Amino acid sequence: MEENIPERLSFFASLYRVDENPDLGMWMLYLTIFALSILVYKLGFALKLPILKSAVIYLFLALGGTVLAFLGIFLPVAEGLVVAALILIIYKIRLRRFKEEEGSQS
Repeated sequence: MEENIPERLSFFASLYRVDENPDLGMWMLYLTIFALSILVYKLGFALKLPILKSAVIYLFLALGGTVLAFLGIFLPVAEGLVVAALILIIYKIRLRRFKEEEGSQS
């Protein structure tokens, strides 16, 4: 029973060649997931907070990114974050256009 690991890898894990160079590949996967997590947080959930509370949130994003990086080897974690970021970007653009149109009509 031979398993073909490269075929089971998620897109980003295979892009970063986690199976061939695990050290660099995992760091790149972790940084990608961490950056996408920050982007999704900023686009969808961020509030104006004091600096210490923001630091705590980013600390938890970093810790959660560690777990998600290990899951992201075989599961589409980073890909899901990309989709979430795209949906939130589209939402923000449409919301801005709606507010501009509403402001020009009044």
